Amino acid sequence: MRSLDERPVADGGDGRRAVPMLAADRGGFIDRHQLWTDAQYAAAGQLRRVVDELGIELIRFTFADQHGVLRGKTLTREAAATALRSGVTAPSSLLLKDPSGASVFPVFAADTGVGVSGFAGAGDIVLVPDPTTFRVLPWAPRTGWVLCDLRFPDGAAVPFCTRGLLRGQLDRLAAAGYALTVGAELEFHVFAADGPTDGGFDDDQVGRPGAPGQPSGTRPLSRGAQLLHEDGLDRADEVVQLLHHGLTRLDLPLRSLELEFGPSQFEITMTAGDAAVAADQVLLARSAIRQLCRRHGYHATFMSRPAGAQTASTGWHLHQSLRELATGAAAFDPVTPGEALSSVAGHYLAGLLEHAGAAAAFATPTVNGYKRYLPFSLAPDRVAWGVDNKGAMVRAVGAGSDTGVRLENRCGEPAANPYLYIASQLVSGLDGIDRRLAPPPAVQDPYAADAPRLPASLAEALTALEADPAFTAALGAPVISWYATLKRREFARYLAHVSDWEQREYFDLI
Repeated sequence: MRSLDERPVADGGDGRRAVPMLAADRGGFIDRHQLWTDAQYAAAGQLRRVVDELGIELIRFTFADQHGVLRGKTLTREAAATALRSGVTAPSSLLLKDPSGASVFPVFAADTGVGVSGFAGAGDIVLVPDPTTFRVLPWAPRTGWVLCDLRFPDGAAVPFCTRGLLRGQLDRLAAAGYALTVGAELEFHVFAADGPTDGGFDDDQVGRPGAPGQPSGTRPLSRGAQLLHEDGLDRADEVVQLLHHGLTRLDLPLRSLELEFGPSQFEITMTAGDAAVAADQVLLARSAIRQLCRRHGYHATFMSRPAGAQTASTGWHLHQSLRELATGAAAFDPVTPGEALSSVAGHYLAGLLEHAGAAAAFATPTVNGYKRYLPFSLAPDRVAWGVDNKGAMVRAVGAGSDTGVRLENRCGEPAANPYLYIASQLVSGLDGIDRRLAPPPAVQDPYAADAPRLPASLAEALTALEADPAFTAALGAPVISWYATLKRREFARYLAHVSDWEQREYFDLI
């Protein structure tokens, strides 16, 4: 049933651009600042019907913070109606914290030092729901879920809204005549939880800003060292069934569930689609996997290299291809038989390689993720590309297939903020197209290639990001400074921590 009467006015309809809005909603924050499209108004009407028909009592209004973590508020059914008119307020200081919850900027000062106004005194930002993302949670009774964009109280866009940053780069791509298709291969670990599953914590597990508590105890679900082992996957069938049911009930385009090489290491793949939608789907899938597992006595983590999983780190392989907006044609498919890439694909690829160091700050945004860049590990260690070579940073694949040519960037970690990771690829690839960069020859032996190394640490990647003019021009100096400041504080805390390695190495010896 349509939420919108698209018949021409002459035929008794409201016209194609009619907005199905309740009278009580007119003049609200969203209407006043014209923040929704017709499709979003139509989706809001459908959302209301679903809430009524299914008896939804609670709705989670959430957004992705700078670290790709979902934050927000859960509203009652009655309060949700107001949120669909006026949005939901939250402290702006949420955007100025490191992963431990510690504020990196002076959030109560008149000038927080982020280079833009609107953050003084930890004042509010407004979460504007996107009703096209609404879902009913299959694991939480009578509960809905909707993603939000961020605005200031005067209606202006919050420049650090990562969902908005991706849309900005997709708009640049559209202006060049292209759209981006993305496919995600997302690896993660699922362990059996040792501790109580009733939500309680031991004293040493309780943390504070800047000092997270100890993690929960876990045990592996598989022995490892057996890639795609069917019996191993069957032993974890409870997890497989749990995730399949939960993710498909969320209408996420799940393609496969696989057992990877390391102990307790799994992978999901999702059907390729529009980049903005795919980013939402990755965000929701990660949160869903963690919540589903926790409710059933498991612990899922998207940390790339957790303790006990040294034999195989997890990655996020990002498949990407362009299509021409005018014709719908695949822009990466070569026109000359025998070639691996079109000229556009070559320029885009050259951009990925040219800016790999800077993009790593978004593709691998944690201290831990850089411990994955090892030779002979199915993860890259240098900036190179190959034709269907899984050791290279970028793998060109699909020539002559039904799916068409795509570039698979294998340097990302599964914890990456999906909006920033995909945006970093667009910044890099668009610069390659604009400057008509040419890629170097494909490598045959990626771990022996004479090619630049990927950054060895988060700090090294941040230095590359701050020095890269293409990223500053595309995202803006305030965004680069904000992100680098947050991440450098995270790295500084890491350096200041006395690790178990240091204790073992020096305590008895010297």
